Amino acid sequence: MSRIQKIVAKLPEFHIDAMLVTSRPGELYTFNCNGEAYGVVSPKGACFITDSRYTEVAQESVKDAEVIIVDGQRNYAACIQSFIDAHGIKTLGIEDGYMSLGQYNYLKDNLKGVELCYANDLIVGLRGSKDEEELALMLEAQRITDEAFTAILSYIKPGMTEAQIAAQLVFEQMARGAQRMSFNPIVASGPNGSRPHAIPSMRQVQKGDLVTMDFGCVYKGYCSDMTRTVAIGQVSAEQEKIYYTVLAAQKAGMAVSKAGVLGCDIHNAAVKVIDDAGYVGLMGHGYGHSLGIEVHEAPNANSRGTTPMPVGAMVSAEPGIYVPGKYGVRIEDCVRMLDGGCMSITKSPKEELIIL
Repeated sequence: MSRIQKIVAKLPEFHIDAMLVTSRPGELYTFNCNGEAYGVVSPKGACFITDSRYTEVAQESVKDAEVIIVDGQRNYAACIQSFIDAHGIKTLGIEDGYMSLGQYNYLKDNLKGVELCYANDLIVGLRGSKDEEELALMLEAQRITDEAFTAILSYIKPGMTEAQIAAQLVFEQMARGAQRMSFNPIVASGPNGSRPHAIPSMRQVQKGDLVTMDFGCVYKGYCSDMTRTVAIGQVSAEQEKIYYTVLAAQKAGMAVSKAGVLGCDIHNAAVKVIDDAGYVGLMGHGYGHSLGIEVHEAPNANSRGTTPMPVGAMVSAEPGIYVPGKYGVRIEDCVRMLDGGCMSITKSPKEELIIL
């Protein structure tokens, strides 16, 4: 079943005649193309409406839909209206989670004879389960990220700044075929490690530091995301204990990860290990999040995650312990949810604390 067919099959559940696709993630998922565009999916056909800047790309990439190019005679609203009229559409679903108020008002003011209905969860829900084509792209994105980690290990030296290491991580991924970064790399050394989303600074890494690196790239529209914490020279017994506690917490979360399990159950399994080791309250974030076209997608594996994990979901496994003003540790893999368990697609070493 194509993705357009999957969307059509969901229309009755949302009580709509057709789905309007306006977000970049929605466009890529539905049509294998994005840009400045509108797409409409109905049981009688689908269209992808864009302008002349994307003509060739759309004609090469769009699957199972008519490509319509706006011009001086017909703007986006006019093209959508023509499709609505031709297919007898009275209720049109919208991606309200992505749409700006200005965009909504533009559609409401210019489309006639159709009701705009909130249906954000239709495409978001379908995107939760990655098909084999999506898996292949995510495997390639992760390969690039794993290779960048291997390269950065021979680059880091005492005296280098966090910002220099972050810049090198970007270079290593771009040089291996990444389109861009999934997000700005996080490099946090020493006391900055207690900040889960630290911004790389001009702080120089020093002997005795733990250095946490959280990074990922986009390959053909799909993201990778991983975190590793390494040591610069010998570290204290307490730092080692924290590292192996985080690793044990990750393994506990992965042990219960499978299709059908609630995200909160995965989160709680990991947090119990951290709490039992005496680090109660030192992991303030969730165990993980889904990723794919976006680096943060649904469903989530956190304390509020009451959605069962679908088969094929890609979920980060990233517990951490953060000691304010001292150091922090986070270890992150990306795992695919299967019927009887999960499969990690992250290959970088983690079983032993890497000492540089």
